[in-house]
Amino acid sequence: MLQIDKLNSFYGNVQAVWDVSFEVKEGEILAIIGTNGAGKTTIMQSIVGLVSKTGAVKFQGNDISDMPAHKMAELGISYVPEGRKVFPEMTVMENLVVGGYNKRSRAGRQDMISYVLDTFPRLKERLTNLAGNLSGGEQQMLAIGRGLMARPRLLLLDEPSLGIAPILSDEIFKKIVEIKKEITIVLVEQHLHHALSICDRGYVIENGRISLDGTGEALRNNRHIQSVYLGM
Repeated sequence: MLQIDKLNSFYGNVQAVWDVSFEVKEGEILAIIGTNGAGKTTIMQSIVGLVSKTGAVKFQGNDISDMPAHKMAELGISYVPEGRKVFPEMTVMENLVVGGYNKRSRAGRQDMISYVLDTFPRLKERLTNLAGNLSGGEQQMLAIGRGLMARPRLLLLDEPSLGIAPILSDEIFKKIVEIKKEITIVLVEQHLHHALSICDRGYVIENGRISLDGTGEALRNNRHIQSVYLGM
């Protein structure tokens, strides 16, 4: 579904990612994991054109390397950025409606609202609340829900557990598994235990480069991963 070939990413003259190549298969959860600052978010931002890059990005066989983010949304790629970034002065419902505003999603907007509220019942209870008044976990649910409103084929989730209470984080990861039944997911996460417990495959990023890859189970059983990341 998504192919990344020899991706190099830059912040001005500073290179942050070196020759990263990977593939995302339809119907899977692919995890991009590593410590804070390893380059995970940079890879996600590079895919959607928010960071300067070289290399190729292909979606369903079509080169989208230079395509603007709003055009990617119309193709079926939805990006949920790190830090939630909901619209705090808008209600939960208004945030969801904004998420379903591109050409691809307008016709089925009401059906998608129902789908999001069934997936995240907490949001149904808070439809008229301002997003800024929600808890961190509820805001993350809203951010994911807003991303789903675009009716994506591919959902890019960047650090969904960041700054969230463990009980809500566990709930969100259960919901991600449910969403995977309908939508292919790329998951960036620094909490490897969560990511490796739900992903089909994963890539470990260290210092802007891929250092390891494999199935979630293989990576969980890898001695380097257990020692450096899981504290075992």
